[in-house]
Amino acid sequence: MRWQNERRSRNVEDRRGTAGPRMGGRGVVGGGLGLVVVVVIVMLTGGDPSSVIGMLGGEGDPSASAPVRERTAEGDQQVQFVEAVLGSTEDVWNGLLPQYREPGLVVFDDAVESACGVQGAAVGPFYCPGDSKVYLDLGFFRQLDRELGAPGDFAQAYVIAHEVGHHVQNLLGTSQQVQDRERGASEEERNALSVRLELQADFYAGVWAHHAQKAKDLLEQGDLEEALRAASRIGDDVLQKRARGRVSPDSFTHGTAEQRMRWFRRGYDSGDVRQGDTFAAKQL
Repeated sequence: MRWQNERRSRNVEDRRGTAGPRMGGRGVVGGGLGLVVVVVIVMLTGGDPSSVIGMLGGEGDPSASAPVRERTAEGDQQVQFVEAVLGSTEDVWNGLLPQYREPGLVVFDDAVESACGVQGAAVGPFYCPGDSKVYLDLGFFRQLDRELGAPGDFAQAYVIAHEVGHHVQNLLGTSQQVQDRERGASEEERNALSVRLELQADFYAGVWAHHAQKAKDLLEQGDLEEALRAASRIGDDVLQKRARGRVSPDSFTHGTAEQRMRWFRRGYDSGDVRQGDTFAAKQL
């Protein structure tokens, strides 16, 4: 990915190396699954992370601080990468949506306090509609590579663009519409709505990639495959198979590997926001 010459966003807040809030309360709850598997399942949840809090257990105590980490040269370069990718999403979405307001992005270590509460790194990257910010622990990129088998800078860019996709949904009122429909719905119905919300965020990530490539020739050979591989590795069917040895479609919240790849690719091929209405789609 040719990101080095991209404009850097000014909306990145670097909280690395600060005494962040410590996660307190109950331990991780995962139905008897090991911590590593639970972390894999909750990665890239996106949207309102409150749905994941119960799974991880516990609420943070802002008065307690986590140990301070030293900043590294590798981390500094990753922040520059994040700034470049976020800047690219700003350029694309400002051009596509007249009402676009740029989100913030917070880079943190271990745990972070947001308008959605105190969240630990195990939640994975998330978007908080309460403060219109994306939150990212850079350690997730290592997990994406080593634990999920999805290496590459464009795989990482896809992660950021997916979370920005949730910001787009927030601006367009889609997130609120989903929350309204979830009231009084069954768990299976809420899961189905969540799948459509996540697939649309994948589609919006593809729309960003389409326009970034068209405007700046951003992609190098193999980049598109990196994003598709990342999308496939965090499909519900793949994660459940890895965690349990079987899949339960009624409990899907993000879509299958095939669905996530297909909607990202649809956004990339079309570049047309109007083609991403996953809620009206008869077949996902």
